[in-house]
Amino acid sequence: MKNLDTEKSPIEQAAQDLFNFAVDRTEIKELMNGLHPEADINRNTVEYELPFLKIITVGWSIAYFIIHMPYKNKVAETYWNAIREFSEGLSETAELMAGQKFDYFQIVKDRLNMYVDAMNENQDAREPAVVIGPEFAGVCGNRDDAFTVMTGSRLFIATAGSVKSYLEEMKLR
Repeated sequence: MKNLDTEKSPIEQAAQDLFNFAVDRTEIKELMNGLHPEADINRNTVEYELPFLKIITVGWSIAYFIIHMPYKNKVAETYWNAIREFSEGLSETAELMAGQKFDYFQIVKDRLNMYVDAMNENQDAREPAVVIGPEFAGVCGNRDDAFTVMTGSRLFIATAGSVKSYLEEMKLR
């Protein structure tokens, strides 16, 4: 028999699954391996920024794909709380290693605001990835590098598509 105290509701389970997906680095490794060797960008910066974009894309996708559902806020709140807790652990580790204050969650919030502002400024764009790709490349250091633009766009499209499929599979969309 299952312990009802530890059993998660479908909403909590969805948020947990989406969190686990957001922090999984499998796609990031694949994208880094596929980043064209002639990309005019610091590869370390791209590898550093991709996890932020993935976390943000999952959070954005939750809000976008279940916007009219009554449980949207619960899924989003649970997801972002898990990201905050995860970020606190990363920040503590980074502070111990670097010997200086580091706030991973603040970086996530700053990047989220940057991407949302860019989408709001470019509402004419038919696809958000058209806006996200150049913003991603810009934060990486070269907004004009087509390879980096494509890398950011690919991660956004694949991540949003995975979240949409998951929500449909779980009958939450």
